[in-house]
Amino acid sequence: MTLIQEKAQQAIAILKELEIDVWLTFVRETSGVRDPVLDLLIGPNDLTWQSALIFTRHGDRIAIVGNLEKDAVARLGIFDDILGYDNAISNLLRTTLARLNPDRIAVNTSQNNVHADGLTHAMYEILRGYLADTPYAERLVSAEPVINALRGRKTPEELARIRRAIEITDEIYQKTFAFLKVGMTEIEVGAYMQKLAREYGVGLAWSAENCPAVNSGPGSPIGHSGPTDIKVERGHILHFDFGVKYEGYCSDIQRVGYVLREGETEAPPEVQRGFITIRTAIEKARAAMKAGATGNSIDTIAREVITDAGYPEYPYALGHQMGRVAHDGGALLGPLWEKYGDAPKQRLEIGQVFTIEPGLAVAGYGYIGLEEDVVITENGAEYFTAPQREIVLIK
Repeated sequence: MTLIQEKAQQAIAILKELEIDVWLTFVRETSGVRDPVLDLLIGPNDLTWQSALIFTRHGDRIAIVGNLEKDAVARLGIFDDILGYDNAISNLLRTTLARLNPDRIAVNTSQNNVHADGLTHAMYEILRGYLADTPYAERLVSAEPVINALRGRKTPEELARIRRAIEITDEIYQKTFAFLKVGMTEIEVGAYMQKLAREYGVGLAWSAENCPAVNSGPGSPIGHSGPTDIKVERGHILHFDFGVKYEGYCSDIQRVGYVLREGETEAPPEVQRGFITIRTAIEKARAAMKAGATGNSIDTIAREVITDAGYPEYPYALGHQMGRVAHDGGALLGPLWEKYGDAPKQRLEIGQVFTIEPGLAVAGYGYIGLEEDVVITENGAEYFTAPQREIVLIK
């Protein structure tokens, strides 16, 4: 069974659980504007004309597509009923919905999850126009809970791909720390990491301009910013944020080193204190991550560790879901800030993969940010690989 066939079965189970009659993905010219959910339903394939992919909680799997694409869709082995058209989809769509007669039709709109918001405004208006003379125009609801569950609950194959992406990332970090020398620029270090990714045959988890982030010392800009011509110097904290994409699934990991000054055998006390604070915040958050907990409750635990130690709170969410993309949607480990909507109020579920990534600055030395990837299991949150427990010392 292929991965998209697994996800199709999972989608039907989710519809049953949520008591949603029909889930409708309505798209056109997906090479131009691609609904994110298509990666899980038809893989990398595109659809040209207006197309409707329909799943029901009773197990129906229906595709209404242009006749020129019927054969390609059939080869996916996903849909049991493939209806083709030449001139207009509207009549086929109306008659299909009339046959199914659903009370609720979930469509891909969402205020909280960008990956569940693939139905464009124009396509939504077109859909309502097609259904205007039927009772179904008023039965459209958000598919956000369906897509949250489908993207969040990883199958064994999805978890295996994520694990391999993380293993490769760990290996690249190990080689990079061995490669580092005082006087190298952040750009040189970043280029070496990208070279290793190519040698492993993997892609980058986000845009090449910013992957990896490499920050040497207190003057390096932190955030979604690429490496600069700042040089690695003794007495610098060296911070990385890097991830790869293996067979469509991502890793997202941050690591920290310290460049020893002449005569030093360990990092200065203030650097060690910052590192221990971050490690403590991660571990306390991970220990509390269980199915049913809200994302906000986990963020609060880590945030208080940071502020109780006398550091400013980090100006972002503690962690996000990860999967097909590094920043996947759904439940968020975050504060109740306007920009995050209701995502921090959502509850953790078994099978979800999260990052945990608090950070703080140490005056005069640089930024300490660690990021670990964990999966929610029946026993709580588990690391995929060994986390960073000590500062890497660079001689």
